[in-house]
Amino acid sequence: MSKLTWLSRRSLALAARAIAPGELVHHSDRGIQYACTAYVERLTAAGIQPSMSRAGCPWDNAMAESFMRTLKREEVDGRCYRDQADVEARIAIFLEEVYNRQRLHSALAYRSPAAFERDNRLLSAPPHAAQPIAVGTTICV
Repeated sequence: MSKLTWLSRRSLALAARAIAPGELVHHSDRGIQYACTAYVERLTAAGIQPSMSRAGCPWDNAMAESFMRTLKREEVDGRCYRDQADVEARIAIFLEEVYNRQRLHSALAYRSPAAFERDNRLLSAPPHAAQPIAVGTTICV
């Protein structure tokens, strides 16, 4: 898959969420795929702040490494996928339905990311703007 095709697919994922500039940080290691101009420009255009670990400081990536361990342990390890499209679809379901809506995170006071965002949005919104957010149904793979 070409770099531009890969970036285009990820653009579709970004389009599914409204991101206010400066609200989201994309942290990565110092891999060339994350440092290339096209990738950084795409993040910036989406209002995402690029962030890289410092050279020789592996603990900068502790949260990202923890996430990757969770993804591998809870979704990827031991699974058989039909093709690349199946991998992307099933990981997207895991991220949206399990990781973001069901899984409790100690860094978020044992709330899911969706609950954390909802609670913070309700706390920071004017009283007349507060509306409940539909969580949706769970899809198990």
